[in-house]
Amino acid sequence: MTTTPAPVRCLIVDDEPLAHQVLTQFIGQTPGLTLTGKCRNAMEAYEHLAQHPVDLLFLDIEMPLVTGLNFLKSLTHPPKTVLTTAYREYAYEGYELDVLDYLLKPFSYERFMKAVARLPATQPAPPADSTTEKYLLVKERQGLLKVPHRDIVYVEGCKDYVKITTATKSYLLHHTMKEMVEVLGQPFLRVHRSFIVAAAHIRMLQPDNVLLLDNTLLPIGNSHRADLLAYFKK
Repeated sequence: MTTTPAPVRCLIVDDEPLAHQVLTQFIGQTPGLTLTGKCRNAMEAYEHLAQHPVDLLFLDIEMPLVTGLNFLKSLTHPPKTVLTTAYREYAYEGYELDVLDYLLKPFSYERFMKAVARLPATQPAPPADSTTEKYLLVKERQGLLKVPHRDIVYVEGCKDYVKITTATKSYLLHHTMKEMVEVLGQPFLRVHRSFIVAAAHIRMLQPDNVLLLDNTLLPIGNSHRADLLAYFKK
């Protein structure tokens, strides 16, 4: 049986009730996101992270006892983090900590979506469930759409974007081909500098082309021919 891809698990850490309300609403109306908890300070956040896996952290900077930045610095393996604050002067230090984005309060849902869209193309499967299906997150007008790896036929490089082609639709992502090779892994094969193909969709290898099951013909790059032939001789 095919399992449903796990949603992106979010945690809010902020001492302002209004911020909790806004972020709870934005997370709730975004497909692909789920709220696992809300904390008012770093102490509560430490307890939550010790018991619950989190993929995305919405973290306020100005909090009592321990600031958001000091809290983030103290984490050995921090989740992807979006800083939320009313103080623009903290932006530089936040980016030094490799945060996903920096939301200046008050922020709109559109700005929230831009931050969430910076998530890596593929969210890691929870360690406790090895059957969880891998997927790409694609920004659509209505929210974030999950595209399972198994639905992808091939990927085409288009300047600053890649085009993800499935049997029914194509999607554009702001990623490089190198990133897509790392994200997809096998059984996806780099057949050309501009194309990555799902091995299961290859019908025939021709001298200079790959023929797919739907009769799509894609070129084989000289530098990829040997690796491609070696894969199918296994």
